Amino acid sequence: MFFFRVFAALALVAVVASCSKAPPSKFRTYNGPEVTQVVVHKATRRMDLWHHNQLLRSFRVDLGGNPNGHKEREGDRRTPEGDYIIDRRNPNSRFHLSIGIDYPNEADKERAKENGWKPGGDIFIHGRGPEFQRARGDWTDGCIAVSDREMEDIYAMVRDGTPIRIYP
Repeated sequence: MFFFRVFAALALVAVVASCSKAPPSKFRTYNGPEVTQVVVHKATRRMDLWHHNQLLRSFRVDLGGNPNGHKEREGDRRTPEGDYIIDRRNPNSRFHLSIGIDYPNEADKERAKENGWKPGGDIFIHGRGPEFQRARGDWTDGCIAVSDREMEDIYAMVRDGTPIRIYP
């Protein structure tokens, strides 16, 4: 009788534990080759992660709502073009996860100053988050967007300090 009670108690604990599984973590691990450069091709809406001359992954991306041309000022909804650095991460982004691009650089700041503009900022590679799951086309304010699942992989693969080149 004692054996039956112990077995029943353990079975009940196993059933309860299987019913209360936590959702999968958005933080993934990556043990492959180091991502040495991120390359974005705005014209083809593609982002590539490279390890020197070896392509590791490619992603389809959405861009700023005004995708043609280099970002010049705050509010123009353009995605920057040129050479930048991944310089920060936001694990609590409203867009699921995000990694920051160091726009504006010194040249961007100088160009904006010459024209009497604010250069803007807060340019990220990010997911969609709960608010933008159904967004279509180029919908960001100048950022580079991928699906939440893809962003989990990118967040794990790309380290702060990684160069990013954004082509027209």
